[in-house]
Amino acid sequence: MGSGSSKPASTPTSQVWTAETPVRFSQGLVDSLQSSPETDSTRTKTLELHIQARVAEELKRLQDRASRDFEELQAKISAAEDLTKKEGKSAGDTLRDLGREAVQNDVKELRKKLEQRKKLTAVDEGVEKAKSEVVKCLRENDRRPLDCWKEVENFKNEVRRLEGVWVEKIVR
Repeated sequence: MGSGSSKPASTPTSQVWTAETPVRFSQGLVDSLQSSPETDSTRTKTLELHIQARVAEELKRLQDRASRDFEELQAKISAAEDLTKKEGKSAGDTLRDLGREAVQNDVKELRKKLEQRKKLTAVDEGVEKAKSEVVKCLRENDRRPLDCWKEVENFKNEVRRLEGVWVEKIVR
């Protein structure tokens, strides 16, 4: 226990793997690799330069777009300021007017949508009566809701009848 060392005496400096079958490359490939001035570091530098060029190009495109947008917004603001100076309104009044117009347009659109929706028809009197009887019974028997089974059955029958009438209208 502890008399032998746990590490090998000498560590191998390199390890060589030998394949069971020989690997052969064509002489043309070997010649092109040996005669090529390109090394791993030059390939890395070339790739890095290519990436930097693309990033710079994209950055320039984004800056151009941002400057165009900025100029357009400045033009709109100056036009709005000229308009307010002519009308004698302050910037706050102009913003209030724009907000008021936007809200009015939204209200008009919502009204149109509401008008386009289908209107609900009135509930059948038999169903309404059965519903009110169920509610009345449940209020009277709030501790014993199972005593209202007759009223619930009447309500179910009325709903079935109403569904049957609806199906008949659709089928015809």
